[in-house]
Amino acid sequence: MRGKSWALVASVAVLLAVPAVASAERYVAGADGTGDLFFPQAGNGGYDVGHYSLDLSYTPMPENRLTGRVAIFARATQNLSRFNLDFRNFYAISRLTVNLKRASFSQSGQELTITPRSKLRRGSGFVVIVEYAGTPRAVVDPDGSSEGWIPTDDGAFVVNEPQGAPGWFPVNDTPRDKATYDYAVSVPAGSTAMANGVLVSRRTRGDTTTWRWLATTPMASYLTTATNGPFETRFGRLPNGLPEYNAVDPDTRVLRTDPPNPVLAWDRLKPQPEIVDFFSGLYGRYPFESVGAIIDWAPDVGYALESQTRPNYHRIPGASTVVHEIAHQWFGNAVTLSVWPDIWLNEGFATWSEWIYDERHGGASAQDVFDELYAIAPDDPEFEELWVPAPAALPGPAELFHRPVYDRGAMTLQALRAKVGEGTFFDILRTWYRENRNGNVTTADFIALAERKSRLDLDAFFRVWLYEEGRPQAW
Repeated sequence: MRGKSWALVASVAVLLAVPAVASAERYVAGADGTGDLFFPQAGNGGYDVGHYSLDLSYTPMPENRLTGRVAIFARATQNLSRFNLDFRNFYAISRLTVNLKRASFSQSGQELTITPRSKLRRGSGFVVIVEYAGTPRAVVDPDGSSEGWIPTDDGAFVVNEPQGAPGWFPVNDTPRDKATYDYAVSVPAGSTAMANGVLVSRRTRGDTTTWRWLATTPMASYLTTATNGPFETRFGRLPNGLPEYNAVDPDTRVLRTDPPNPVLAWDRLKPQPEIVDFFSGLYGRYPFESVGAIIDWAPDVGYALESQTRPNYHRIPGASTVVHEIAHQWFGNAVTLSVWPDIWLNEGFATWSEWIYDERHGGASAQDVFDELYAIAPDDPEFEELWVPAPAALPGPAELFHRPVYDRGAMTLQALRAKVGEGTFFDILRTWYRENRNGNVTTADFIALAERKSRLDLDAFFRVWLYEEGRPQAW
């Protein structure tokens, strides 16, 4: 497309200088999945990605055409005869190379199987370049929601949780393989392409503008974004110097029946600096190189997402939603689940963060919210799903974004706060962030930390709150 990225130019020579391979060594095919209970084919085995360089060009509806050239910088963790990437097969691949040599490949569903010309020795670095084009379409989840590269009337709303990233670029789509990213996204002149990290440059040539972004902090693939459209933008810095990038669709609104209201959208984003400052004081220093938001008008999507450094809102959000998505930068983005059944570690923490934010800003206390929810009877037809299923014992991926994950997950934290005491509880949260920043975690990890800090046996407590159905009666 438009030439090699700086990462590619700097890295290929080093990666090609791999020692000769001993013929007697055994080489295997990398696994085509990571065995996640809910998405067993998501992610792949045999290698670790360090960096993605995405060079994309998009023509919006009605053409809806995405062209890409993606360079993937990885290191083999096994002796590999072949390996897989996740990439939806509604794109046609025109060229694929490994270490600048043509490689054979096949596509089936979300699996892109690659056989390099030369086998990859364990510990060796390699570069995969994939050139492709096609018509983006949304990826539909078991609960019926959509993600990926979702076309809008004037651009695209790009969100990925949990399995949308392979809907627009080839990727090792597991949250356990975090990487850095750079982007060059070309869109029609007059449109803005918003991605993660910091803005490097924007340049218009003829009827096309190319936006270049650089994300230097490791990121799970489901948190990437390249949302684009004719946005109003305000780029600046917070009082502490942190770059802030905000974009608002002038057609955005709260409800379909409302008139466009970008003024309200901008008002919703005004508290961002204070929210970042509040959670920095509560949990620890803000984890990333920039902050900001994208408020689009994509009403059919139906949800907001905490994309790293740049949350995406499908419409004008409520004030609590902005708090929720910023809290995710600590819990979900910097400290990321290892497997999808543990999603309460993301959503329960962000929901409880809403509660403590309100408590510290003159609203109801977190305990008041807990008490109100706990008073809901298990047989209440409007709220029965609060108690079933248990947040760490979800029966399947269709339950990932249901109420137990959010509210009962948050209630677990508030119950823990009451049990271990204020000082110990906040020590647990700060330590959780400090020890796991830029890493991946499990529910077992959190239980172990809570017991270590409180010096209590909390097995029964966490069993009734996280693993047993129904309203806990004693803890």
